[in-house]
Parts: sequence; C-alpha cells; structure tokens
Amino acid sequence: MSLGRLGRAPSSLFLLQSFTTTAAGAPPAAPTPSSPGFLAHHLLDEFSRPRATRDAARLRRLAAYLTPPAAESVILRLPSWRHALDFFRWAAEQPGFRHSCYSLNAMASLLPPHQRAHLDRLATEALASRCSMTPGALGLLLRRLGAVGLPDTAARAFDAARTTLSCTPNSYTYNCLLDALAKAGRAEDAEARLQEMVASCGDESVDRYTLTSLLNCYCNAGRPEDASAVLQRMSEKAWVDEHVLTMLAVAFSKWGKVEDAVELIGRMEALGMRPSEKTLSVLVHGFARQGRVDVAMDMFGKMASYGFSVDLAMYSVLIEGLCDGNEMGKAVKLFEDMKRDRVTPDVRLLKKMIETFCRRGEFSTVGPFINENAVHLKPGSAALLYNVILEGLTNHGEVEAAYQLLSSMVRGGQRISDDDTVGVHIFVISEDVKPNSDSFNIVVCGLCKVKKLDLALALIKDMVGLGCKGKLLMFNDLILELCNSDRLDEAYEIFNQMKDLGLKPSEFTYNSLFYGICRRKDTSAATDLLREMRTNTHKPWIKNCTEMVQQLCLSGRITEALQFLDEMLKLGFLPDIVTYSAAMNGMCKIGETENALGIFRDISSKCYLPDVVAHNILINGFRKAGKFDEAQEIMEEMLSKGLFPSVVTYNLMIDIWCKSGRIDKAITCVDKMIDEEKPPTVVTYTSLLDGLCNAGRPDEAIVLWCKMEEKGCSPNEIAYTAFVNGLCKCGQMETAVNYYEEMKTKGFDLDIFSLLNLINSLIAQGQASKGCELLKVVLQKDVVPSNHLKMVGLINKATKELSKDGRISSDIMILVDKWLVSRGQASATTFCRKTFLNLPFKIRVRNNRDHAEVNPEAFDSIPWFVVQQMQDHPLQS
Repeated sequence: MSLGRLGRAPSSLFLLQSFTTTAAGAPPAAPTPSSPGFLAHHLLDEFSRPRATRDAARLRRLAAYLTPPAAESVILRLPSWRHALDFFRWAAEQPGFRHSCYSLNAMASLLPPHQRAHLDRLATEALASRCSMTPGALGLLLRRLGAVGLPDTAARAFDAARTTLSCTPNSYTYNCLLDALAKAGRAEDAEARLQEMVASCGDESVDRYTLTSLLNCYCNAGRPEDASAVLQRMSEKAWVDEHVLTMLAVAFSKWGKVEDAVELIGRMEALGMRPSEKTLSVLVHGFARQGRVDVAMDMFGKMASYGFSVDLAMYSVLIEGLCDGNEMGKAVKLFEDMKRDRVTPDVRLLKKMIETFCRRGEFSTVGPFINENAVHLKPGSAALLYNVILEGLTNHGEVEAAYQLLSSMVRGGQRISDDDTVGVHIFVISEDVKPNSDSFNIVVCGLCKVKKLDLALALIKDMVGLGCKGKLLMFNDLILELCNSDRLDEAYEIFNQMKDLGLKPSEFTYNSLFYGICRRKDTSAATDLLREMRTNTHKPWIKNCTEMVQQLCLSGRITEALQFLDEMLKLGFLPDIVTYSAAMNGMCKIGETENALGIFRDISSKCYLPDVVAHNILINGFRKAGKFDEAQEIMEEMLSKGLFPSVVTYNLMIDIWCKSGRIDKAITCVDKMIDEEKPPTVVTYTSLLDGLCNAGRPDEAIVLWCKMEEKGCSPNEIAYTAFVNGLCKCGQMETAVNYYEEMKTKGFDLDIFSLLNLINSLIAQGQASKGCELLKVVLQKDVVPSNHLKMVGLINKATKELSKDGRISSDIMILVDKWLVSRGQASATTFCRKTFLNLPFKIRVRNNRDHAEVNPEAFDSIPWFVVQQMQDHPLQS
C-alpha cells in the first residue's frame, strides 16, 4: 500500500525522489503524480498549511496533474471551508483546468449559510465558465442556493441551464427550484414555475415533493387559505405525512391560528404519528409568546407524556407567559416543578418573577422568594435581583422603604424587616451582595421625584464610600431638583463631585445648573457657567436665557439684562428672537417702553428679523403707556416688512383705536380680520363693545353683542362686565340689568366695584328699589374693606341717596347696622373713630381731645354715616 493511501505525511526525501532522478540511477518505485490518491494527498498537505509556508514550485508540479475528481476529493477533505475555498480558487486559476459540476457542488455544500456572497459568486462563475451540469447536479446547486436565501440566483442558474450549462431541466430540477423559492416565501414565482413545470414535463410530474414545496412556500408567505387548499389536495392523494402536518401546524401557530394548529396535532396523533420533540418545543414557545399560555401548557403536557426532556428555556417561556398573564399561582407551581426536575433557574427567570411580584405589590412574598432562590447566584447577579425590588418599591411610591433596603445593602449582612410601609417583607442580605451604580440610580431618582433630597444626598455619600461611580441620570435628577428647591450651592457640590468621579456632565446637567442660577438672577455666575459650557461644546437652553433676561427686566435691572445678552454674544451663543422679545416684554411691563424700542431697533440693525410676537410686545407696551400713535407706527412698520398681523395684533390695535375714539377704524379692522379668515375672539368683541359704549353708541353695541353670539363666540365674565358697565355709562339701565341677570345665570358675576357702579347708576336713574336690593347683596358678601376709599365712597354715595327716600330709609339703617356688626364693630361711633384714625393724613385737618374736623373734599370717600358721627360726637384721643 502506498504512503498516499495510508494518509501519512510524506517526508522531504520521499518528495524529492518522487519528482527527480538521482545520479545513482532511477528512483525507487512510488505512486505516480497522476494517481488521484497521490495527487490529493500532496495537495491536502500543501493547502492544510498557512499560505505563506506553501511550496510554490511543488504546487506548480502538482497542478500539471490536477483533475476534477482529485479537486473534489481535496475540497471535501480539507479541514475547513476557508481552506477549501482557497484551494477552489487556486485550482480554477490553473492553466487547462476547469471545475466540474461535482467539484463545484462539493464547494457549495461546504460554505456556511452566512457566506452567501461566496456562494453567489460561485454560481455566477459557474455560469460564466459554462460548466456542464447534469439535472441532479443542477438540482443540488439550486437547493443549496435556496437554503442560504439566494432564490434569485437559483432562478438565474435554472434559466441558463439549457443555453449555458448544457442541462435540460427535469421534474427533479423543477422541484429543487420550487424548494428554493418556497424557503423565501416567493409564492407568485413558485406558482409561475409550477405552471411552467406542468407545461414542460406534464401533469404527472407534480408529485408529493412538488406539493410539499408549494405548501412550504404558502406557509412562509403567510397565505393560510392557499396552504389549506394544498393540504386538501395532498390528502386526496394520500400524500400527507408527519413532515407535512408538522410544517403546517408550526405555520398556523405563527399566524396565531391556535385552534387550527391544535387540530393538526390531534390529527397527527389520530393517524398514529407522534409530534417530534422539536415540533412541540416550537409550538410551546410560539403559543406562549402569543399569550396563549393555556394551549402552550397543553403542548407542554404532551411533551411530558411522551417522555421528552424539558430544559430551562421551555420552563422559562411558560413561567414568563404566566407572569405576563397575571397567573402567579400557576407560575409559582410550575417554578417549583422545575426545581423538582433539577432545572436550576437563571437570573433572567428570577428577575421576571420578582418583577411580577413587585408589580402586584406582593412585597411580603418577594423576601422569602429571593432568600430561597438567590443562594446559588454570584453576588453581582443577586444585586440585579435586589435592584428589581428597589425599582418595584419606588414605582409603588414606597421610596423610603427602597431607601431602607438600599441602606441595608450598603451595611451588608443584615436582616431587615419593614412592617410600617409596605407590609411584612424580610430580606436576609448576604455580606457579599453589594449595591451597584444601578441600585443607587433607582433610589436616588425616586427620592428626587418625592423631593426627599436630604436622603438622596446621604445615599450619594454612601455610594462614594463603596467606590461606585454612579449614573449620569441620577446626578442630573438630583442637580435639577436641588436647583428647583433653590439649593444651588449643594447642586454645585454634586456637580463637582460627579466630575471627580469621572462622569462627564451632559447638556442637561449644565442647563439644570443654569436654570438655578437664572432663578437667582446671578449674571456673573451665569456668565462663568456659559464659558464652561462653551468649552465643553454645550449650548444653553433658550428658555433659561429667556427667563434670566425677563426676570432681570421685571426687577428693574435692565442694564444687567442687556449686559448679559452682550456676554452671550461674546461667548458665541446667539440669543434668538424669543430671548430678545422677553427682554422687551420685561421692559414694557415696568414702563420702559423706550428702552424696549431701543432693543427692537438694535436687533433689527443686526440682521435679525423681529417676528410678529416681537412687534406685538412693543405695540402692547405703547398701548399700556397710552402712546397710541407710536403703537400704530409699529403696526405699520410690521406691515411694511411683509409680516402678517396675528389675531393678537388686531386685538391690540382695536383696543387702541377704541380707547383713542377711532371706533370706526376699529370696526373696519374687525371686518378685515374676517376677510383674512382670522375669526374675532371674545377679546376682540369686548374691546369693541367698550369702545362703542364709550362713544355713546349703545344700540350698535347691542347689535354687536348679538352678532358675537351668532358667530359662536361665547362671552366670558370680562365681556359681560365691560358690556354692563358700558350700558350703565349710556344710561341703558334696564338693558344693563337684563344682561346682568343673564350673566348670573351663566355662573358669572360682576366684580364689587362694577356692581357698586351699577347700584349708583340705578339709583341715579330712579330705580332705588333695585339699587337697594343689590346694595344688600354687596354688604351681605362682606367683601368691601373699610380702608378701600373708592369702594367705601361708592357705598357712601349710594346709602346717602337712598336715605333721602323716606320709604326705605329704615331699611338702609338696618342694612348699615348689620354691615357694621358683621365687621365686628360694637357701634357706629366706634366704627367712626377707627375709620377716622385710618384715614390718610391729607384728609384729617384736626384731631384733638375735643373735636375732629374732616376736609370737606374727602367727604365723598367717607361713609355719610361716619361723617355724621364725626360731626355730632367729639373723638377722644
């Protein structure tokens, strides 16, 4: 027997003797290089080595004798597909050599599924080299292409069979192509090829393998009706076997057709077929993931009855499904069965069960459960389970209980019981189980939500003591809440501490601090932080910048606000129009409209385009300052820039025109709003109603009121108040009272000042009875402070006029006495004295032991009965 047949590696001396002659004469007898066994042996020797160590000269000599059978033998015997592909490429490059369909398929069979590109290239090269193939060899290649997901390449090779591969496809080849298309779910292509097969090979060519591929295709394509039709056709021909029923049962389970899948399994058992372990396992997993744990449990029972082994994955999917279905009793029972079968739970399963206990609030169960089942776990894995409990407690609002548990973990090796907050739950914590960064993150974030910041700060100290780094989210939450609580100094300490721990602050971190600084209106600290943010490529949030500028302006610190904006620009942060608008708004609110206009002009000169909101702020500022002409100039400037006024703009201008007596222009503006499809609001109508009444045009105001309601714009309390006040000014008392009554039926009421005006208007128009009735209402409400001179003056005016009517003077005196008593005054004289002493100095002319005089000009501000008492009775100091 030759050395090649023995499979031993040849010595260098033997190789030399094989290819040369010596001076002494002919070499000893040895296998010839043309022998397939000899050639394959030496090629295996070379291609089993790293490429750099191969003998190039030896390979050239061997290449001269290379044949397709030898190549096939080498490909199949090399240690890996990479070595085989290396040899395949080398052989294809050798002069005079062409791979056969067998060596080609040998290489195709070795390529793993994830190497689709190599297989695609292999098929393409076969077509380019016009490699002759038999129908069987072509079929094998098509199946291989289909198996790795290359149906298009398979179809291309099939179509080139006659012209390029010298192969006439037969029924087997068609079946292989159908199988490739089926795996990809290409149902329409498979149907077309089936028709082509029948036309080419006849109806009898369609056999059980053909229909099995078609059935598989419909299953993969998600076409259950077509799959059922194929099953019926196969049943008629008695071609249904275990493989077919299994395939369809698995498909039905994927489609959620649970009952159909169960029926097929029953059909298999009725036919004496037993589902395989793999089939039942697939069905259990599929049903459980679809939420049909009841059916999954039935399949699980079948596995047990057949004696199939059940692994952790099977138990896990069932227990997790029961947990998701909130069937914890069954889940615990199955968990105990699993342990009796000596299947050890992993961290993932324990975590799921603990999560479910916590979600249900069953913390009394969690303690014994984790104590019993976490013994075999490593400390790090056990800490993960305790983190689930911490999160569960936090989610249930039991943050302090979570804090206590975490503190016990920090101390280590302690048995804790907490009966006060969440019921009895006992944890025996091993000394080896230490909290990690996630543990602190969960509890600190929970404490921040309930504003328990001191406890959170204490945990940070514990965390650092354990050598934990912590989480960015935890520090961000704590810094934000400290800033919200105006504990900026402590927020800075945490900020510096997190940097010392190696955590890089995020944009959220910086802006949380920036927010705290802006609340304190500290421009110097804000500028310093902005510099650091610029260094770390973070941007300040506009809302914080806007808040800073607005608060500075409202505090009268306009110069600082402008300096802050300049500093932002110097640092490269460009304030947007919102920030500038906030500055303008703040200035307008404190009456600094000229400064606001200065900012407006400045930003316009810097190529900003102030928007409609900025113009509205300025218009409103001038409106409040009574500078109506300036407001109109801003409006005209806005129009010249091509900006379209908003409803707010129109409302402001309508109010201005009404207040300045240009009521017709205001009415024209309302018509323009309607033309521009900007429906007037209740604010629009309220301004116009007030303007019409002030212009002495109450009838038009009434028409407008009706029009407002017709347009579906419901009046609010402010609109009613303005309308009633306006009607009073115009002397339309009956109408005013009617609308006042309507106003009350809608749940609105006049403010006390407007109601007192209505009362005096009624009395002046001769409706004393109605005025007296309303005055009683005012005094009974007891909402008029004795030091509010205007309101007291209106009451004085009303009661003085009512007292002149002899028929109701007694009612008025009773009313006044009740009002005084309700204020806790012993008598009118006492009330008189206290009222006088509380009067502003300018209306007290003289106050000595014998007599008190009151400036007559102040009489209208003092109740008539007080004046009477002061004149009739001297005041004692």
